[in-house]
Amino acid sequence: MPRFSVIVPVFQVEEYLTECLDSVLTQSCADFELIAVDDRSPDGSGAILDRAAERDERVRVLHLAENVGLGRARNAGLEVATGDYVIFLDSDDTLTPGLLQSVEERLKACADPEILVYDYARTYWDGRVVRSNSAPVFARPGPEVFTLDDRPDLLELLMVVWNKAYRRAYVDEQGLTFPAGYYEDTPWTFPALLAARSITMLDQVGVHYRQREGGGNILATASRKHFDVFDQYDRVFAFLDRRPGLAHWRPVVYGRMLHHLNTVVSKPGRIPAGDRREYFRRAARHCARLRPAGYRPTPGSGRIRAELLSQGRYLAYQTIRTLARTRHVATLATRRIR
Repeated sequence: MPRFSVIVPVFQVEEYLTECLDSVLTQSCADFELIAVDDRSPDGSGAILDRAAERDERVRVLHLAENVGLGRARNAGLEVATGDYVIFLDSDDTLTPGLLQSVEERLKACADPEILVYDYARTYWDGRVVRSNSAPVFARPGPEVFTLDDRPDLLELLMVVWNKAYRRAYVDEQGLTFPAGYYEDTPWTFPALLAARSITMLDQVGVHYRQREGGGNILATASRKHFDVFDQYDRVFAFLDRRPGLAHWRPVVYGRMLHHLNTVVSKPGRIPAGDRREYFRRAARHCARLRPAGYRPTPGSGRIRAELLSQGRYLAYQTIRTLARTRHVATLATRRIR
């Protein structure tokens, strides 16, 4: 049984796939299996995976009969994983050198906690590598092993699955799986963190998160599929409904949800222009149903717009957004003049 199962779902990434695979196969800690899931990719990705498997016995390739999407491709990898810990890696990203060895040392020092969290950096097409804004969270003092009650700031991190190592027995115990649709990380990451009895952190960049020139990220594509975010949070709150002992987290999760809903609608090119009013109506119904009693908005620059979104006030939201842009442009112009 290997120590790590690294699961890589693959779809239409032949330009980046070899670099991704090499970042795993050249790790100094060799005690792993690499499970690559070909999600019926129409390009040459499947052939690249087969060649990698021929060269290295640690590589196992699953060729799916039909395209099932990112979440379900990860599930296929989970079904055959045998490692003590599971790590997810997207096929256009890379692990940093020495990550698995650092993770292994930290796990041993902390008596094999259920989750280990590490940081990431964005890598740009022009060569820039920029560590995430979450670096201060990793640098804060605190217990080496903890629950979320000890470190609620963990929910300030980007809610993704690929910056963590999960004990596979814990994944099985909690019945964690990925749903279909966009934002599939959300109903995995929140329950995983909320239910964990032992978490540790590694203050190290473990993943280089590729930022493609001109986009290329599916979440940056205008589509009604972005409405999936509502269903994904319904799954998170359904999890909380089944865990009365976690009820005190409902206001915090609601606040993070509202921030996320606002991010989706405020990012250019996600919600099609003709669907924005419907998104606001859906958000108002969604928030009215899930808003916990006694919830108080967290102070911050985006608080007003988030509250307007939760009330479905589309025109007021657009007005404030336009004013903010005007002030930003005026500030830049003033700086240039000076």
